[in-house]
Amino acid sequence: MDLLRGRIASASGAGGEATGQLLKAATRLSPLDADLARETYLDAWGAALFAGSLARGADLLDVSRAASAAPRPTRARPPDLLLDGLATLVTEGRAVAAPTLRRAIDAFRGGEFSVEKGLQWGVLASSASVELWDFESWDAVITRHMELARDAGALAPLSIALNGVGIVVAWRGDFAAASRVIVEADAVKEATGTRIAPYGAMLRAAFRGREADARALIDAALEEAAAGGEGLAVQFAYWTTAVLCNGLGRYEDALAAAKRASDVTPELFISGWALAELIEAGTRCGHGELASAALPRLVASANASATDWGLGIAARARALVSDGPAADKAYREAIDRLSRTELRTELARAHLLYGEWLRREGQRRAARAELRAAHEMMVAIGMEGFAERARRELRATGETVRRRRAETRDDLTAQEAQIAGLARDGLSNPEIGARLFLSPRTVEWHLRKVFTKLGIRSRRELTNALPGSEPELSPA
Repeated sequence: MDLLRGRIASASGAGGEATGQLLKAATRLSPLDADLARETYLDAWGAALFAGSLARGADLLDVSRAASAAPRPTRARPPDLLLDGLATLVTEGRAVAAPTLRRAIDAFRGGEFSVEKGLQWGVLASSASVELWDFESWDAVITRHMELARDAGALAPLSIALNGVGIVVAWRGDFAAASRVIVEADAVKEATGTRIAPYGAMLRAAFRGREADARALIDAALEEAAAGGEGLAVQFAYWTTAVLCNGLGRYEDALAAAKRASDVTPELFISGWALAELIEAGTRCGHGELASAALPRLVASANASATDWGLGIAARARALVSDGPAADKAYREAIDRLSRTELRTELARAHLLYGEWLRREGQRRAARAELRAAHEMMVAIGMEGFAERARRELRATGETVRRRRAETRDDLTAQEAQIAGLARDGLSNPEIGARLFLSPRTVEWHLRKVFTKLGIRSRRELTNALPGSEPELSPA
């Protein structure tokens, strides 16, 4: 009964209550069913992560300590590895937890679990990838989770998975794909009544830099998440606010938001992302001491996993608080490492920061090359706020660059682009309608509008009229 109450609280969006109820159930189950107890501890850990600072009755540290003290299984299953790694992460730190987390991630990437278990803990496994700054595994695990949920018709897990995929593709710099994922996530959320913040939409809006649109979305998410006990979304919203404000050059606002995001559960991933924003904002608005104090935390997080993503972000941050040859070397390292990842948004930002530094050092010719690379990438991606910042810096070097936005595909709406992409990939109108909770007649109506805007007459012409299909959006 305790377990059932905890799962109901978690599924219904009562995030603040679920952690304590699940932890109580796990503790009582320990002498009766060790495997079920450990699975319940893992559920409690996920509930605590979701609730963040809004958890009541128990938090991540309470769950992690209790799980670490619970009897260990004789044969570690993937959920056991995941629980041990996540609990160790909180109690002993990332460096100690990294080997176990890596084994857990490999197990989930390799499909060493039932569909039921995959649906239950796929998101937590993807979170473990994020803890290790492993973008490739994050992408693979969350995409697999999405496919499992689609195949099983499990709409509540699908809603969560789509939000995760939305973050991945937005961060990669594919805003068109992010828009299509966001449309599907919204459709599933509306159909099921699932209460979850629009994580992918918030990140995409922050990177795009259209302030009115982004702030409306983030403010609404903040209000709803606070009311529903979704502390993770509150922290995510402050982090994306910092990204937005850094792009717009509003560094005091970015610093304030980044401080709020980095002070919450400082051992976990959003805090690390927020530290990078805090360091950039702090060095730009006269708070270098805050930036310097934040750097060791970010470096420690990145060094524990030693991936190009983490080390690239750390190098970029180290460059911001350095001078002379040390800064130049760190900027070059950041660009080199980030160029080996899929994170085009972060690579573009590294070029921008290096170009800004070179200009201030009086190296105008070298600065133009970096700023031009940043501007071209940002315009192509659709990072309008950051692109404008790069344009202003280029102008300061004596180079004139006109304002422009990334091209859109004949002004298709996000829903029209999603429907067109699914039709191009071979789905019928009823299949598209089932995916997006629309009637086949509504799908046909949208397709007629798409054909008119693209100047085509049939589905066969969609292949040439639309960009290439994205693997994560292919029919399951």
